[in-house]
Amino acid sequence: MDAKVTLSFDQEVISSAKAFAEQHNISLSRLTEYLYRQITSNSYNSLEDFPIADWVNAVAEGQAEYHTKPRKISKADFYEKK
Repeated sequence: MDAKVTLSFDQEVISSAKAFAEQHNISLSRLTEYLYRQITSNSYNSLEDFPIADWVNAVAEGQAEYHTKPRKISKADFYEKK
């Protein structure tokens, strides 16, 4: 059963991804599903550990940037409070 998800991306990334998906005869939804399946099928310590295939890099506009928020509380403090 498929589930609907709303995502927000940079317009240039979407345009490139749509063109890539069309060239490879796959829908953007299935391309995204494939990436999520790859990410969740293995255990990675960080996004930087995730091996991105060359064909995925072809979709990207330059080097990938990961924006993360700093933790409000350290992991050690979190477990100490429990």
